[in-house]
Amino acid sequence: MFRLVMGALILLLAMRTYEETGVAHARSNGTLHTAGATITKLTSHTTSGRDGGGQDGGSGDWIFTTKYTIELRVGDETKTVNGVPDDSANDLQEGQRVQAGLWHGRVVEIDGRDVWLGWHPGGWDMALFMLYPLITGYLIALALAAAAYLAGLDGRVRLERQHRLGPWGFGFVVGVAAIFVLIVCAAFGNSIAYWPVVPMGAGTAAALVGLRGALRRVRATQVADTSSGNAPAQV
Repeated sequence: MFRLVMGALILLLAMRTYEETGVAHARSNGTLHTAGATITKLTSHTTSGRDGGGQDGGSGDWIFTTKYTIELRVGDETKTVNGVPDDSANDLQEGQRVQAGLWHGRVVEIDGRDVWLGWHPGGWDMALFMLYPLITGYLIALALAAAAYLAGLDGRVRLERQHRLGPWGFGFVVGVAAIFVLIVCAAFGNSIAYWPVVPMGAGTAAALVGLRGALRRVRATQVADTSSGNAPAQV
């Protein structure tokens, strides 16, 4: 069951990363498909809350945030865009003719304004954010298991789970460090659409480097045992 759940999470994360990367690439090189559309419904949603106060230095004033749900008629289809910020929708009106920028049929822009929700702390994205360290650790473990299997195909050495534990821990720490670096960059407005690939790739590369060192140590131990006349240890 655990493997099935992890497989589903990995597939979902891969799909979301592909979506965000594809949309960012299409917007940057101007390859979005454009089509005439009519706004059929415009609904606003306003939330309120205090901006802090007390020890955090905020004034404690109430702040209001307005987001919109926009329904458009594009040809014979009706498309809905949720979570559009106020600065991207404040001049739009029902019945207005607009140009919609589409990526695989999904509305990304309206009259050149960005209305794509992107990575956001809600829905499935929130679950992926919370479980991302677990997903990263699981994928690193799979990569190490595959590498250890390939290393043992010649029959000269076999790496057991305890030999992979140290490299896995090293790779996981590197991956977590990369996550914190990305969080700091995002706080300054430097976020990237394909961010899940960075910690995962860095952690896996670091773990494989550590595994290479473990492989050399195990082989050296076997050579020493053979030279001393002992039977090769099963490792």
